Amino acid sequence: MELSILKRVRKPTLDLSPKERRKLWFSPFLKSYLVVFVSYMAMYLVRKNFNIAQNDMISDYGMSLTQLGTIGLGFSITYGVGKTVLNYWSGGKNAKNILPLGLLLSGFCILGMGLVMGPSSSQFIMMTILYAASGFFQSGGGSNSVVTITNWTPRNRRGLGVGFWNISHNAGGALAAAVAMFGADYFFGGDVKGMFIFPAAIAIIIAIIGFFMGNDSPEAYGLGTVEELFEEPISEEDNAVKENKLTKMEIFKKYVLFNKVIWLLCFANVFLYIVRSGIDQWSTVYAHQILGFSKDVANSGFTMFEVGALVGTCLWGLLSDLFNGRRGAVSCIALIGIVFTLGYYQHADSIFAYKASLFALGFLVFAPQLLIGVAAIGFVPKQGLAAADGVKGTFAYLIGDSFAKIGLGYIAEGNPFFGLDGWTGTFAAIKAAAIACFVLMAVVALFEEIKIRKLAQQPAAY
Repeated sequence: MELSILKRVRKPTLDLSPKERRKLWFSPFLKSYLVVFVSYMAMYLVRKNFNIAQNDMISDYGMSLTQLGTIGLGFSITYGVGKTVLNYWSGGKNAKNILPLGLLLSGFCILGMGLVMGPSSSQFIMMTILYAASGFFQSGGGSNSVVTITNWTPRNRRGLGVGFWNISHNAGGALAAAVAMFGADYFFGGDVKGMFIFPAAIAIIIAIIGFFMGNDSPEAYGLGTVEELFEEPISEEDNAVKENKLTKMEIFKKYVLFNKVIWLLCFANVFLYIVRSGIDQWSTVYAHQILGFSKDVANSGFTMFEVGALVGTCLWGLLSDLFNGRRGAVSCIALIGIVFTLGYYQHADSIFAYKASLFALGFLVFAPQLLIGVAAIGFVPKQGLAAADGVKGTFAYLIGDSFAKIGLGYIAEGNPFFGLDGWTGTFAAIKAAAIACFVLMAVVALFEEIKIRKLAQQPAAY
């Protein structure tokens, strides 16, 4: 039996012209957009708080690095698996409400972690299970945010819409430490449990409010589909689903499992995660141990990477809109920049060079990071978008992210990569991943060009 909050509302289209209906579009769109933005941001409050709390968990409860690593690994595995499983399940449901539902359940898991925290083995097992469950519940957040934004925005604003939403995870990550420490210090007398209970309480409140704001599509307000509203042609994929009355499994098989463009994007995403996570994970270690900078300077470089990502996320989405939806081509431009900037970063001989190169890398990396997901929208019907985005995410987390964290560290310790070892080998592996991503996105760009020209010849929806 399906929960009522997950049922899609589809009202008859109002007897008004598209121009008149467009005047009614902005207010419900903004409410729906705020729900997915704030909910996804809040997911990071109950994800990154674990990273912030680790030192206190060691000092207060004697937890080992292995135990902390096990808890974190549980989240990564369920998050990666859930990207496919949960997003397949959510197809055809109210995408907007998947966000507050996932946030609510994740909030209860993190609340439970705070309540059961302790030094015993049974408490460690409970924390591992709860954090892993939280990862599964959060795994549908990103994909269903993209589905909701796609349902509400015309093609020429979609890059900007998804790009600005993507800032939510940067904002959530930036706020996580302050929220966790404030809760622990002011409400729990400095007890590390407060780093879990307080953010969880905020997440639960945000989730409950989110259920009562906005909806997953303008059709829920009688405004018609976004194609009808903005007089755009309906995609070939959406037409085929409607005409052939395809089931969820048929959509998944045809437009995800046997869609060559989605697989190109999946592998491009794997290589991109090696680049992104390789920089994100190892920048502070490389700066301190090899470049010889202080720990404070090393950490400030990490911050510059995040700032660059924040700026780039919006601008690259807007640029791809100005290029008429050519997400693959714009990604290739950024990937060329990444290859050259990596060399500048590798040999940074001053604090300015180190910080500037990481800012530039953050700015450039988040072009394909954003646009790989947006590109998928053009090759999948709306009902299959969450599953397609989920499969892409599963590959990225289970292969790309894992290799960046384990494989690159293995190479840096002196194990050769095509004859190169140490950090030279590590940078060679990152550059090779960026080049592989470029090649795959160049092929995607060709398919995209054919698609764009086909759409230009189709009549608009009315």
